[in-house]
Amino acid sequence: MKPPTTTHNAKELHAYMKGGKPCAVLHDSAELKAARAKLHAYLAPHAPDQPVPAGKPVRLVVKWCFAPEGRPDGSWRTSKPDTDNLEKALKDEMTRLHFWHDDAQVCSEIVEKFWSDPCGVFVRVEVWG
Repeated sequence: MKPPTTTHNAKELHAYMKGGKPCAVLHDSAELKAARAKLHAYLAPHAPDQPVPAGKPVRLVVKWCFAPEGRPDGSWRTSKPDTDNLEKALKDEMTRLHFWHDDAQVCSEIVEKFWSDPCGVFVRVEVWG
């Protein structure tokens, strides 16, 4: 799977008036919805039969491997998207697929971005305790 580069920050603002006062709502953009669907399809076959029990701490190890496009294979990707923004959509989908009860259980994260052939996303969930 080619990792999505659209992140949790890809929102659309919908502004309107309610009772004479300005209001605003953020919605996921079409690109973010597509990225979430891609992650969901990638993760679904690997979803556990039972989620990590509530209260159990989890370490999440993720390696985002992007197609090199002329860069040295295995070199660090220092450009956007930021790892924290990539992780938000990934953890949201893992929560929807019941890898755990709540992503607050993720107490430790190791996240890396590389230029790599083959490209893809490596995910490991370690349950502690």
